[in-house]
Amino acid sequence: MIRHMWQKQSIAVKLIAAFLVVILIPAFFLSFFYYNSSSSIIKQNVRESSLQITKQAANTLSYIFTVGSDTSELVYGDSAVQQTVIMDADPAAPNIEKKERNNILTDKLNNYVFSSSFVKIIYVLKEENTSWGSGTFSFYKWNKERKSELEWLKQAQEKDGELVWMGLQKDKYSGGGDNTELVLPVGRVLKDFETLNNIGYILVNLDGKNILSKINQLKLGQTGKFFVVNESGHIMIHPDVSRVGNQLKNADLYHSVVQDESAEFEYVHNNTNYYGVKQPLSNGWMIVGTVPVHEITEEMEKLHRLVLLSSIGLTIAAILIGLFIAGKITDPIKQLTTQMKNVEKGNLKARTNVVSDDEIGLMSKQFNTMICRVEDLMASVNDERSKKQQAELRAIKNRINPHFLFNTLSTIKWLIQFKQNEKANEAISALTRLLEANMGKKGNLITVAEELDILEKYLVILKIRYDREFHLDIEIDDKLLDFRIPRMLLQPIVENAIFHGIVPTDTTGLIQLKGEEEKSGSIRFIITDNGKGFDPSKLKQIKDIETSIQNGFVGIGLAHVYESIQLYYSPKSTMIVESQEGTGTQITLLLYPLKEGEEHV
Repeated sequence: MIRHMWQKQSIAVKLIAAFLVVILIPAFFLSFFYYNSSSSIIKQNVRESSLQITKQAANTLSYIFTVGSDTSELVYGDSAVQQTVIMDADPAAPNIEKKERNNILTDKLNNYVFSSSFVKIIYVLKEENTSWGSGTFSFYKWNKERKSELEWLKQAQEKDGELVWMGLQKDKYSGGGDNTELVLPVGRVLKDFETLNNIGYILVNLDGKNILSKINQLKLGQTGKFFVVNESGHIMIHPDVSRVGNQLKNADLYHSVVQDESAEFEYVHNNTNYYGVKQPLSNGWMIVGTVPVHEITEEMEKLHRLVLLSSIGLTIAAILIGLFIAGKITDPIKQLTTQMKNVEKGNLKARTNVVSDDEIGLMSKQFNTMICRVEDLMASVNDERSKKQQAELRAIKNRINPHFLFNTLSTIKWLIQFKQNEKANEAISALTRLLEANMGKKGNLITVAEELDILEKYLVILKIRYDREFHLDIEIDDKLLDFRIPRMLLQPIVENAIFHGIVPTDTTGLIQLKGEEEKSGSIRFIITDNGKGFDPSKLKQIKDIETSIQNGFVGIGLAHVYESIQLYYSPKSTMIVESQEGTGTQITLLLYPLKEGEEHV
């Protein structure tokens, strides 16, 4: 009922109603869009600040990690460390010299620790015999370890000299009791530079308390926090030490941190939207910061209410202006409607003369442009029909090559004279069938099965004429046998393959014909021969088949095939010629069926 009442209203009433709706909707949502825009600006500023903080933190942590890796390199490359560890394993070495070198090694480790405020303690460990450490090293704790169960030892052996980074933890081998300080260990194997055999392990413990202090100084909103994860998403450094070693449980957070390359991301946790930033560290880890989104947008609520009240006032003013403008639009619309009715009656000369720069004026200009295009389209359709008819006439005219017909009849005459009546009868039957097919008794379109039958009869004539074998290998999907194609679509290609490709080679000819329907709905025919192929210059001429036809580089047969494709199938359809001199030629026909509403002439 409401729809019926709306249809009975005048255009002026509809325009006024439309103005009200169009004006009210933007006014109502103005506050919402402004709120989002303002929120985006604030969030952008916060994001830039957050990214800057995160980059600074990443640089600081990367520097600390670099100190750890550099210290490990110094110990690894120290010849005194090498000699001491090697001598310890030598039972023939004097104990006095061993003791002296042990003291030297301990002093060196202490010096390395004292030279950096970030290195807490350094250990040079062996699975058996002596081990060394700076500070208060407990050989008893190390000796009590089950070396085969230590994951970092396994990784160090697998990496064969590369660094193995471990998460924040208590120092396991300090002699200062069980309540030891936090450290961030980095380990590796120690090698004998001469034999490259593993002779021990180096463990550099960075100051974990110092690292946590750096992270705790970072502020992200009110409750935001920073932590560090490794390449597989396991937490390696966290203000809550109990979470170290755990994998990120939130799937969205895990994907954003481990798999996504973006420096910023958002995710949902416990029905709360979170904003996050991340930056890579020098050892391959990632520092991550997260904060609830509402902490950076809550100040926008007050501004939202203010904008909403302002929008209501603007809406009232806009409605009054809209009522005035609606009256100015009715007359041009009536004129445009009148001309549309004239076009509906078949008068393509109808034009509007609304002169204005507003939407109605643009509609008037577009209407005039559209009618002009319709006229041009109709002229183009008529021209296309004319070209199509001409192509069909040309195809009919050239379907049977008079020269081929003359040679075939001469061959039959020769067979009769030499009393080879059976071959002569076979040749006449094949020629009769071929002529019947080309006389157009079945219209412009025939099935693939009928075209294949024509090809077989055609080959019979050629075999008799040249007294040699031409093999036709056909691989056509059964469901394509009833597919309708223009007459003589495949025959000219086979004819060219024999006359220009196979006969000059004086060898047994093989022509392969494949047909299949592709997932896109197109039909693909591939015709391949083992003839002499095109020389490169000739192939270059016919690569652009349409231009080659216009320039006369392509014979009547291929021209007929290409024009038939363009006339009977979608414009996307095409013919592709590929050839290599001495090995043969392959021609591919890609046929896209006409769209709904299109029809054959």
